[in-house]
Amino acid sequence: MNKTDSYTLINIDELRQTRSECNAHKLYQRVKAGSDFLAFTRIYAFNSDELVTKNALWILTKARKKELAVLHELLSTLIDQAMRTKNLSVRRLTLYIIERQKMEVDDLRTDFLDFCLDQMIRIEEPPAIQAVCMKLAYRMCRFYPELSAELKRTLETMEIDYYKPAVKCVRNRILSGQLK
Repeated sequence: MNKTDSYTLINIDELRQTRSECNAHKLYQRVKAGSDFLAFTRIYAFNSDELVTKNALWILTKARKKELAVLHELLSTLIDQAMRTKNLSVRRLTLYIIERQKMEVDDLRTDFLDFCLDQMIRIEEPPAIQAVCMKLAYRMCRFYPELSAELKRTLETMEIDYYKPAVKCVRNRILSGQLK
């Protein structure tokens, strides 16, 4: 049996029915045993059924950063999904997977940077999306001093009273130099 065949052991119905942390962890263990997070992601994380996509991404969040490193070759596809989807859960989980990827200067996409800068200050966005977009914007801006300065100005001018604690915390960590 090759690695891709191991994913026939996880079927779409199982992903549709995954509702508990325990079930998600059990499916993660099966993906881990197959040792091919890339195949699992290609097969399930971009599915037309948003429930399957959401649950596949949720399972991937259980993985260690080292295990997810193989997804770097899908970085652009993950970015496209995060920017395109209207499903907030899919967006949040996709952004979390992206945030756990190593990001080099060659990975910088200005459309994604603009997306993150916009999402991080939008009051109507869920705090988890705002916070992860802020982290991603910081990571992308670090490559260019002029972008870092612009991000700092944006963070300093935020009307912080309107934001939830998670967003305030990330903002403060960035401004104080504590976020790496």
